[in-house]
Amino acid sequence: MSGLDIVIIVVIILAVLAFALYRLNKWAYKKIDTQNAAIEQTKMTQKAYIISKKRDKIENVNLPKVVYEKLPFYAKFIKMNFVQCKIGPQIVTLMAQKNVYEALPVKKSVTVDIAGLYIVGMKGMKSEEEMKQIKKEKKQKEKEAKKEAKKQEKKG
Repeated sequence: MSGLDIVIIVVIILAVLAFALYRLNKWAYKKIDTQNAAIEQTKMTQKAYIISKKRDKIENVNLPKVVYEKLPFYAKFIKMNFVQCKIGPQIVTLMAQKNVYEALPVKKSVTVDIAGLYIVGMKGMKSEEEMKQIKKEKKQKEKEAKKEAKKQEKKG
C-alpha cells in the first residue's frame, strides 16, 4: 500500500462519517420538532407556588413509578432540573427546562406553562441577556462585599 492509498481510504472513511453525522442530525431535529409540537398542543398555563428547586438524578426524586419506567435508560443516569411546587391543593414534582429552571424564583407564586410533568415556560420570564446582566451584578456585589470584609479585617 502506498501513501496515496492510505490517504484515499482515510478520505472515504471521513466522508462516510460526515454523511452519517448529517443524517443523524437531520433525524434528531425531526424528533425535536415533533416533540415541540406535542408540547405546544398539551401546554396549559397555571399558577404555581415554587417550594424548592434541585438538580438531581430521577431516582432520588419523588415521581410516579410509571414516569420512571417510561424514561429511556440513559435518562436514569443523568441529572435533571426538578421543581417542587404547589399547584392548587396538590404538591407535585415537575421537570423544567434549563432556562426556565434558572429563572424560577423559590418561595414565590408564579404563572407557568406546564405540559404534563414538564415546565416549558413562565410568564414574565427574563431573557438570556437580562439573566446574564443579573448574574454579573450579583458577582460584582459579592466582590465588593469581599473587599469590604478584607478592609474591616485590616482595620480590626
